[in-house]
Amino acid sequence: MSDVRQRRIWAVLPAAGVGRRMSSRIPKQYLTLLGRPVIGWSLETVLADPRVGGAVVAVGADDGWWADEEFRLPKPVHRVDGGEQRADSVLSALRYLAGGVAGEDDWVLVHDAVRPCLTAGELRRLLDAGLDHDGGALLAVPVRDTLKRSGPGAVVASTASRDQLWQAQTPQLFPLEALLAALESARGTGDMVTDEAQAMERSGFAPLLVEGESTNLKITRPGDLPLAEAILRARRAEQGEQ
Repeated sequence: MSDVRQRRIWAVLPAAGVGRRMSSRIPKQYLTLLGRPVIGWSLETVLADPRVGGAVVAVGADDGWWADEEFRLPKPVHRVDGGEQRADSVLSALRYLAGGVAGEDDWVLVHDAVRPCLTAGELRRLLDAGLDHDGGALLAVPVRDTLKRSGPGAVVASTASRDQLWQAQTPQLFPLEALLAALESARGTGDMVTDEAQAMERSGFAPLLVEGESTNLKITRPGDLPLAEAILRARRAEQGEQ
């Protein structure tokens, strides 16, 4: 049996969204966070692991904010045109990799461009566990809050059990060829998948849940940006940085 830890891993960052809920004229992935774009933080963390060989960033076809020179990193970062939905952007990146850039045994690490607070430890745990699991893996956190289902008029209709429920995060780690086939299949039948794990589940795989941290937040609304800043500042303080 070959050592899967020697297979090449490519980071894929879907970044074609415009972030309407942020009420900003600038897409949320390009908002400034401690002096640099949000996507810069996300890219730096996933590329810092020595097992990740490079990245593909899927941006909007008319994106006027991405600047290759601004994101110069010690590993190759390729740009492709994304699509209207997340799955379209990921699929575009996977097709690019499968077109001759990646090997047939390579894996992909799909990470939200707007999750800048991922830690090296979380990523390491995901890779250590996921590369030994044929169905891939994803970071997630167990649901801790009580869940309510609403009825007409925004009143509580019922309380849902949170037992065995997890909140999916990214990165999500899968074999390139398997994920490409899963997303192509979903597109072919018109099924809308909201993350890569759902596409893999639909194709009969059972991805592994690797517990992450609640601080690995996704910047979606205006209040998320100062929260991410506070998290990153606290980490800098712990590490003795300014």
